[in-house]
Amino acid sequence: MDLDLRSIKGIGPAMAEKLKSAGITSVAELAVIPARELSELIGISEEHAFKLTQAAREVLGLDFITAEEYYNRRSKLGHISTGCRALDELLGGGIETQAITEFVGEFGTGKTQICHQLAVMVQFPREKGGLSGRAVYIDTEGTFRPERIIQIAKYRGLDPKEALKNIFYARSYNSDHLLLLVDKVFNFAQSENVKLVIIDSLISHFRAEYLGREHLAPRQQKINMLIHKLQRMADIFNIAVVITNQVMAQPDVFFGNPSRPAGGNVVAHGATYRIWLRKAKEMRRIARIFDSPSHPEGEAVFRISDEGIVDV
Repeated sequence: MDLDLRSIKGIGPAMAEKLKSAGITSVAELAVIPARELSELIGISEEHAFKLTQAAREVLGLDFITAEEYYNRRSKLGHISTGCRALDELLGGGIETQAITEFVGEFGTGKTQICHQLAVMVQFPREKGGLSGRAVYIDTEGTFRPERIIQIAKYRGLDPKEALKNIFYARSYNSDHLLLLVDKVFNFAQSENVKLVIIDSLISHFRAEYLGREHLAPRQQKINMLIHKLQRMADIFNIAVVITNQVMAQPDVFFGNPSRPAGGNVVAHGATYRIWLRKAKEMRRIARIFDSPSHPEGEAVFRISDEGIVDV
């Protein structure tokens, strides 16, 4: 439903302009933003903000629906192929829109390689595993390589120059900058046909900036805010969100895997699908789904090559 902000009760030309200046350009965005955040964003009372967001929800009919109606809605979700049959089968068809998919693993397990490949695959039409869309790639560790995009695009039969033009890239230098970049994506996601947002990696800045247990609470609050922004974006624009995550050691673990994903419960609850990557022999990698609302636990083997992520 494509509605003008001024169709909402209580929003005139001046208020509509104020909302757009704050990056809220649609009724759907207004409907999902928390009243407190809106209050701080445009300088109105929290009560006034609540009335505006509630009016937007009423216009969109955001209320109870039957499970059958929700099932029909989910049947229209898009999937982005990873370009690897084994991974696609593990993920039930690929990377899902309106969801956050997290890839966790140590250095060199293929997280960034998968991100590069997805930025190319999303550009294909639906019948070839894409969404005929563009990608946003937010790089927090300086690991994005356009040369890799060119390699993958050539192998997949895409014009490398066009593939590069369809990826919006930004290097993020700290956690505040990361939040700002995510806010900016809201402003152009719809007009530029963005169907995939990648953050590689989500946790890097937060681990570097918030050292010590005394800074844990504000760190987790900030990560939580970021994840909720990403989920709102995914829902509003029918976008697939992919994040990568680092691992941290658990020195008190003597049996089993001594590593765990960074970010704690905030990231664990915020990600829809979580995939653990680990190394194997001969440039092979093993992907395991360890948290999903719909997939059974399972594994897939893939290989990293000059052409990107491929089947073994």
